This record gives sequence, structure tokens and C-alpha cells, in this order.
Amino acid sequence: MGSDKSGEHVLDRVLTLEIVRVTERAAVAAARLRGRGDEHAADQVAVDAMRTELNSLQIRGTVVIGEGERDEAPMLFIGEEVGTGEGQEVDIALDPLEGTTICAKSLPNSLAVIAMAEKGSLLNAPDVYMDKIAIGPGFEPGLVDIDASPEDNIKKLALAKGVPVDEITACILDRPRHARVIEAVRDCGAAIRLIGDGDVAGVIHTTNPEETGIDIYIGIGGAPEGVLAAAALRCIGGQMQSRLILDTDEKVARAARMGIEDPKRVYSMEDMARGDVLFSATGVTDGNMLLGVKFEKNCIRTDSLVMRSSTKTVRRISAAHSHGNKFTGGLT
Repeated sequence: MGSDKSGEHVLDRVLTLEIVRVTERAAVAAARLRGRGDEHAADQVAVDAMRTELNSLQIRGTVVIGEGERDEAPMLFIGEEVGTGEGQEVDIALDPLEGTTICAKSLPNSLAVIAMAEKGSLLNAPDVYMDKIAIGPGFEPGLVDIDASPEDNIKKLALAKGVPVDEITACILDRPRHARVIEAVRDCGAAIRLIGDGDVAGVIHTTNPEETGIDIYIGIGGAPEGVLAAAALRCIGGQMQSRLILDTDEKVARAARMGIEDPKRVYSMEDMARGDVLFSATGVTDGNMLLGVKFEKNCIRTDSLVMRSSTKTVRRISAAHSHGNKFTGGLT
């Protein structure tokens, strides 16, 4: 483990490029099942591929955000240890197939995603719902507030951007639970981009509204996706607030076992992902941010983003992988 000029621990920079192999391998595995209508099978092959590649890394890794909790997930469950058992101790948040339905239907913006940080730096949250709000970089801290109304947040954002409200677009998951939020956003004059799945990509899209057309993310999605999105924003810049939805005694108890004492706490981006954070995403299907996997005669092409918070480096890696390597089940 190295350190920056301030003396704070940082991750080995070699891992910045090592983790892209993890998402590449998961994306290729899932892409083989694009459009075949089997969400479970696509997710399972992505999990298997990601786990295999993770276990080749020289790390002592613990999955803090995974495919579920120990009794619910056969692989990559919360608390599972991965890596060779040598090297740095790290926390890992992952989603081998962000947007399982999207992949099964071969729709845009399905990704393989992973984040890595120094041990104890990522929020260890149960697999529950999470309320979220996020915007991109360049704004005064605290501009948006999860406890404010959608109208207030959108008006503040429009004012800060120097545009009328009708030029703001909010990204919201297309779910019945968001009926009132959708109505409120439309009533104030803003536009909405409804997505069927994939709210990690939805949050990341707020960082580049000129290209994606999305200015703000609002609504309830999964807590695992929330931590992954916070990790990405730590690297790119932006603001995010969240609150776990612990609406039963059983969920409160599960959270307490993970060290969450205040079930109503509002988490900032930094609360969810601290210290030096690495983030990698590889496209499974074509999307606003990344191209999907392409199976060509002589190679397999992948498109990935790899980011690091301590340097604010964002790399886009377009790779061509020969059929002669491990691509029967993965890649090199």
C-alpha cells in the first residue's frame, strides 16, 4: 500500500488496470446471453466470471456490497473473501450485471461494475432499497437535499445552471412507487427520462448532461447500486445523498448487524465511499456511456471506464481480445 503527499494510504495503482479485467470478463460472459430472456442465467454467468477473475488478483478482498447476503446468494455474497489472500486489504462493491432485465431484453445501458477501496472505506449496507438523489460536478456543496421536494431541488439546480426549469431532465426508475415523484417533476415543468433498470448508470449520467441529457437522478433503487454510484461519483465528481429504507424490524436488525445504528441516517457520497476509490464499468449492451461487447470474427471488443478518486483520473479503455486467449470463459 502506498501513500499520497498528505500521508494518507492509497491503493496500489496497478489495481487501477487490474480491475478492468474483472468487469471485462463479467461483461463478455453476460453478453453471450443478451436478448435471450433469461435474467437469472445472464446474472449467474456474470457472477461466475467476475468471481474467477477477482480470485486471480493479489488482494485480500472482502465483498461489502455483493449479489446478496450469505443465505441468499451462492457467490459473491456480502462478507465473502476474494483474491489470492496476499497483498492489500480492500473492500469491494460489485454488480456483475447491472441491469439484468436490460441484458435479457438486449436494451441499452447494461453494465458490469465494480468498486474497490481501502478496507473499511465502503458502506457495508444490507441488500435493501435506498432513496437517492444525485447531480454532477461543478455545483456548490449541498445544492440538492434528499429531504427537499423534487420541485425545490430541480428549481435550485436550474438556477445554479442558469437555465429555465424546462431545460432540466430528471432520471427516474420506471416503478409504480415513483408515481408521485414523476407527477411532481412534471408539474414543475422539468422533463423525465424513465429507465427500466440500471440506476448506477443513471447516477453516473448526471456527470455529463451535455452527452447523456440527464441533469439529476431522483428516486428509490437498490442500496448496492447506491454505494457503487457513490464510488463512481467520488472519482468523477458530483453530489449524492441517500437513506436506507429500513421499513421493517427485520431490516433494521439486519442493518444493525452490519454496524448501522441510525436507520434514518442520511448518507453523503463521502459516507458511502471514503478514501482512495477505484471504479470500473464495462458495457454489456450499448448505452449512453459505453458501447456493449462486440463479438467479431477475429476478436471480442469491450468498452470500459476505469476511474480513481485520488487522482481524478478517468480512463476509457477500448480493448480487442483475441479468441486465442481465455475468452472461452473470460479474457486476459
